[in-house]
Amino acid sequence: MTLNKISQALILASSVFIGACSEQATTTQTAEKTKTTHADVTQLVNAEENRLDIYTDFTLTTDLSHLSTNQQAMVAKLIDASKIMDDLFWRQAFGEDKAVFLAKINDPKVQKFADINYGPWDRLNGDQVFLSGYEEKSAGAQFYPADMTKEELNNSSVTDKNGLYSIIKRDENGKLYSVAYSIEYAQALEKTASLLREASKLADDKEFANYLNLRADALLNDEYQASDFAWMDMKNNPIDVVIGPIETYEDQLFGSRAAFESYVLVKDLAWSERLAKFAAFLPELQKDLPVDAKYKQEVPGSDADLNAYDVVYYAGHSNAGSKTIAINLPNDEQVQLEKGTRRLQLKNAMRAKFDKILVPIAQQLIVPEQRKHITFDAFFANTMFHEVAHGLGIKNTITNKGTVRQSLQEHASALEEGKADILGLYMVEQLLKKGEITEGTLEDYYTTFMAGIFRSVRFGASSAHGKANMIRFNFFAQEGAFSKNEQGLYSVNMEKMGLAMAKLSSLILTLQGDGDYQKVDQLIATHGDIKTELAKDLEKLSQANIPVDVTFKQGKAVLGLN
Repeated sequence: MTLNKISQALILASSVFIGACSEQATTTQTAEKTKTTHADVTQLVNAEENRLDIYTDFTLTTDLSHLSTNQQAMVAKLIDASKIMDDLFWRQAFGEDKAVFLAKINDPKVQKFADINYGPWDRLNGDQVFLSGYEEKSAGAQFYPADMTKEELNNSSVTDKNGLYSIIKRDENGKLYSVAYSIEYAQALEKTASLLREASKLADDKEFANYLNLRADALLNDEYQASDFAWMDMKNNPIDVVIGPIETYEDQLFGSRAAFESYVLVKDLAWSERLAKFAAFLPELQKDLPVDAKYKQEVPGSDADLNAYDVVYYAGHSNAGSKTIAINLPNDEQVQLEKGTRRLQLKNAMRAKFDKILVPIAQQLIVPEQRKHITFDAFFANTMFHEVAHGLGIKNTITNKGTVRQSLQEHASALEEGKADILGLYMVEQLLKKGEITEGTLEDYYTTFMAGIFRSVRFGASSAHGKANMIRFNFFAQEGAFSKNEQGLYSVNMEKMGLAMAKLSSLILTLQGDGDYQKVDQLIATHGDIKTELAKDLEKLSQANIPVDVTFKQGKAVLGLN
């Protein structure tokens, strides 16, 4: 699926590992893509000063007292490994050396904003340039030559055109070729692998140690499936780490190449116990999806689990712009079909967004009589079942176009996030009817879901989650799922919301199963933008100084670790 208003100390710490000249020479694509003026980049452009205040701070911490000395030392090593992922993501997303780039910005607030965005483009405003001396962001980030077109790569002799773990370059004659991550980022990945192996020696849990060692191997050979299977088999360790090249959102040209990121997590045993029963319902819910049988013929893996964690460190893609509050992995379709997925709810980060953003939004935009239905339990469940719902539907097209991800290319992520949102709400409705969810009412979940759209749509058009929310908002408006009174406050229509939910679920599942790129492209063109009326509502939130997202104070010092 998304951290940190990093302090000056963390800025320096996070650039330690990628300093070697031999490896930095491999990032020559930077000059092609960013075209800086090499003057001091100090001017804020295309943005008002108050734009710099859209993030609010939250300290990432949790109780570590129940962890052994070895486990606490392991957390420290995993944070060190995560910092390398952070540096690698800077290279993939922007390319320019982080320390050099930030040093050119004199204004501390602008510098902090650039740090949060991993470059000079505002991630929550359609990647608009906000620093003088830079041009618009390349859709392919640093994964491809800046002047390369989709057609050129598709017509080339490159064998891994859609490779998850390679970048595309040009040789001296202009011919395209690919370079594996394990080669392009060799020195940094060797250091990361070493740290993971050191951490494995401190692990009390043998399955977790095995996962860390296999993940270390994967970083060096670009073969991640074995470590994904091992991660699925790891059930009992109180510590977890999600690390490596994972999500493909940063590649907006093809949606193919994975970006480096990391989460270091501490399990919340009490909340995890509450969630354990829900994964078992996936096969049953798959059969009941509101779509023709051919679009739900795949059987979700039953070896899936739900757990709650406190996250203590974000790095790389997960830390850029909007912050992830739940994880559904692995993305490998074969692992999903054989084993299912693991859904990790990041409870402390979720609470930060609920308290600091969702509740204030509801007070501004939801009618007073429905505000009582905005609850943390509903927010937690809607977020959790979003992740569960990634396991529903179909992974391979029924039209022989390969996987859904391959056939829908750069639109795959937005449609998948839209599917997970709407089917997550569908699951809540079904489990309430079955009596399996006992907290709250359907109106709680619908109203909190509606308020959540306003929260997520502020992530902007450059975000897959933002596009998904725009599509859903515009579709719900079209179907009358909500109304707006003379005071500009929204009210959920319970009956029409349910009908719209079923109709949109069927549409998305059909588009995915057919692998119909053209129809998805049309849906995004007609429903994937912010209309005038909604733009006015979002401006109302800005005028009320409601943050768009959170950024985290985090690290070993925050946790009291050496």
